[in-house]
Amino acid sequence: MKRLTFLIIFGLGYVLGTRAGRERYEQLRGAWDKMRQDPRVQQKAHQVADTARQRAPLVADKVTSAAGAAAGAARNKVNGSSDAGSDPLAGPQGTLP
Repeated sequence: MKRLTFLIIFGLGYVLGTRAGRERYEQLRGAWDKMRQDPRVQQKAHQVADTARQRAPLVADKVTSAAGAAAGAARNKVNGSSDAGSDPLAGPQGTLP
């Protein structure tokens, strides 16, 4: 998937940055359309969409619980009820000389 993303971004950057003119643009666009029409590409796109639909509820639950935990931690931090020893980002405690 990372490879496909890289190729799409590279192609888009090339098309936008090229100075080869309209002919090269039409060649690239034709190649893009041909690739998009390929049944193997369409099959993979449908597989990705189906997988995303199946896993969306799980991802939503994880995001919701992570957001709740983050909100709770922030609320504790603001209220000063967090334990300084358990927070790895807490600075040193005590009085200054």
